[in-house]
Amino acid sequence: MPFTSGLDRKRAALEKSARALGRALVAYSGGVDSAFLAWEMHRVLGSEMLAVMADSPSLARSQLADAMKFAEEQNIPLEVVATSEFERPEYVRNDSFRCFYCKDELFAVMEKMRQERGFDAIAYGINADDQGDFRPGQFAARQHGIAAPLLDAGLTKQEIRELARQAGLRIWDKPASACLSSRLEYGRPVTREALAVVEKGEDALRELGFRQFRVRHHGEIVRIEISREEMERALSPQMAAEFSRIFKDLGFKFVTLDLEGFRSGSMNSLLPAEQLQDGRRFGRATGDQKRSS
Repeated sequence: MPFTSGLDRKRAALEKSARALGRALVAYSGGVDSAFLAWEMHRVLGSEMLAVMADSPSLARSQLADAMKFAEEQNIPLEVVATSEFERPEYVRNDSFRCFYCKDELFAVMEKMRQERGFDAIAYGINADDQGDFRPGQFAARQHGIAAPLLDAGLTKQEIRELARQAGLRIWDKPASACLSSRLEYGRPVTREALAVVEKGEDALRELGFRQFRVRHHGEIVRIEISREEMERALSPQMAAEFSRIFKDLGFKFVTLDLEGFRSGSMNSLLPAEQLQDGRRFGRATGDQKRSS
């Protein structure tokens, strides 16, 4: 095993953090991090926790179904709630802070639930590796005072997968997932129609047997990201013809395969440096606002 007693110490720290939260709501998406956190919180707190999943047009139906199935398999109490980020113009315009407005909406809904039902805290599944990317959703979490047990324990993505594997959870090697809105280039308005096209494209890739991928929407151009491990199969002439057929039928004029392969957050690489700097200042400001409230 590549891990030593250091992982055991982190697991103990996670359990301690979970107990310290008292009755807690857990933001749940069905991805590895949130699923493992929900499972651990349920193991520690039992009926004193509730997983909360946001449902909106940005959530793929396949992700919703799998997340609900995992919660049922593990007897994790789950409530699916409707969120209204599409009613917020600042979300729909899809600038580099889109994720902030989405998480702000989710945490506002969860905070209302917490107050009405007498829960003590809200937790979400950010991990230590997430600190290295531009993630405005973290600013919203900070502003709302959301607990981050995985991060507090210093757990990385690989360590979370290993703990999930040790626990026998089927999601331990689940491919990374993110909301459908993250597939749209910044500045392209988030519409239900655009998200439906992306979802249909990704469903088609899944039916072709690919496991880790993204469909990136650039207007008339679609940019398909496939994991490096699966790239050889994607590069065959037969598969190229199939990609062209699928995505032109969905309305794209040009179909491209990104030769760098799949990588999370690739849209962020298109952001100018000044926007990233603005994001850091924005994050500090939201943190200052929370501390002074």
